[in-house]
Amino acid sequence: MFNKSKPHRVLPAFGLSMGYTIIYLSLIILIPVAVLFLKATTLSFSDIWQTVTNDRVIASFKLTFYTSFVAAVVNAIFGTLIAWVLVKYQFPGKKIVDALVDLPFALPTAVAGIALTTIYAPNGWIGQLFEPIGVRIAFTPIGIMIALTFIGLPFVVRTVQPVLQDFDRQFEEAASTLGANSTQIFFKIILPTLFPAILTGFALAFARALGEYGSVVFISGNMPMKTEIVPLLIVTKLEQFDYAGAAAIASVMLIFSFILLFVINFWQWRIAKKHQVA
Repeated sequence: MFNKSKPHRVLPAFGLSMGYTIIYLSLIILIPVAVLFLKATTLSFSDIWQTVTNDRVIASFKLTFYTSFVAAVVNAIFGTLIAWVLVKYQFPGKKIVDALVDLPFALPTAVAGIALTTIYAPNGWIGQLFEPIGVRIAFTPIGIMIALTFIGLPFVVRTVQPVLQDFDRQFEEAASTLGANSTQIFFKIILPTLFPAILTGFALAFARALGEYGSVVFISGNMPMKTEIVPLLIVTKLEQFDYAGAAAIASVMLIFSFILLFVINFWQWRIAKKHQVA
């Protein structure tokens, strides 16, 4: 008889590993989030309601979610296209282009904000081309969208790229043999496989844009009711020593972010499950 030995585990036992995991997540995420909500509760419900329903705060919420959503959609489209080009084609300078995709990760957000403002300001290299026709980019919501698109692009590209690399070309060849054209192959075979990854990249880019501050604070112009984003409003509250008010606004932002991320991840799970069943 052969004795079956227990499989060797590189990490410690489940209990110990789970304990480390819970402690780490508690220190990094759970405790700070809990303290944020506790700080907001130092205000009465009426004060919290009055703070978060202020016209200036509502305008900031609308601007932040709108610009973040548009930037995430743009990144989902063009990030997928860039990932497709990097995987499917060979061209001179491909490695340089691939490395440039990660530039927003390495570049300090404040530096990115200054650079974008310099380029898109009315007297900037690109801004001066649009100024004569009455289109302003910097210090408008358009400039905010550009900054958020810049910082969110890598999330989509790096999420879609591995899926494309692992995609089996035999499916395309089989569909082509059965008479499917390029459009049918893309929408019936390739896109359903890529869509969960695209949705994940969209969610990551959207979540990143909601909390972005450094790259937006310069190009937005910070005009209340016009180009003031929620993170900037929170910083303004902190500078005024209104910590409870800042916590109340941040808590609402956090709740909305959790709901949106839950919906997107649930949708992604449903799509992936349906694809597996099919």
